[in-house]
Amino acid sequence: MNENSLYNSPYNDNEYVWLLENIAKHFQLDLRGYKQHRVRRRIDMIMRKYSYNSYKDYFNDLKKDSKLWDEFLDKLTINVTEFFRNPEKWNYLKKEILPRILKESGSKTKIWSAGCSTGEEPYTHAILLEELNAPKTVKVLATDLDKFVIEKAKKGIYTERSLVNVSEDLKKKYFRKSDNNNYEILSFVKNRVIFKQHNLLMDPFESNVDLISCRNVVIYFDMEAKNNLYKNFVKSLRVGGVLFVGSTERIFNYKSLGLEVIEPFFYQKVKE
Repeated sequence: MNENSLYNSPYNDNEYVWLLENIAKHFQLDLRGYKQHRVRRRIDMIMRKYSYNSYKDYFNDLKKDSKLWDEFLDKLTINVTEFFRNPEKWNYLKKEILPRILKESGSKTKIWSAGCSTGEEPYTHAILLEELNAPKTVKVLATDLDKFVIEKAKKGIYTERSLVNVSEDLKKKYFRKSDNNNYEILSFVKNRVIFKQHNLLMDPFESNVDLISCRNVVIYFDMEAKNNLYKNFVKSLRVGGVLFVGSTERIFNYKSLGLEVIEPFFYQKVKE
């Protein structure tokens, strides 16, 4: 079944293809690798909100109105996360993966949180680095397509709900209570994380990375984009480096990518 058949749009199909092509050209944002029934439904919701009759009219205004473009970006990105999501996986990372990586790469250890959303994931990495007394030079690169969630992540302020998997001990060590019963990450943890806007489907990747975590992101990509992304992740990793994926994102063709499973949802690069 074609993905677009899952959603019937009231707007012209050919114009929709034109819209995606022009967004890629003009804004360097290629949405063609995402599951299209999700993308198109969200675009159509915005257009109905402002009573647009065609994708071309909407695109012309996107080029002229930065607020309209900001809303587009906000609605087209998915930002649902929490600290220590799937705690048993983070425990395995702390006990088995990070100690080995830190021993092998030391102060030059490179960690990348890809699709970092509002920052819970990269700050979780930073907390584990603190717990393991990693050198202060070891940073976490945190990237996302959405500049708004990056700005929110830099502030490091979270609700109680985001900390549901954080122990009282870790709360005391790495957070402070702020207004409205929110929690703010302490500055020395923030200093472990470097935030950067990045498009996983278009922008170049870092090289010789020790650990990449990309969790609950690729479920929004179509099969071709997903396969290309995994290939690029493998190229980005050093031999012996580890890819950490979400609990719904098992990689079935890992062997052909040069990976081996070391634990469910943890894949190690074994060859170039």
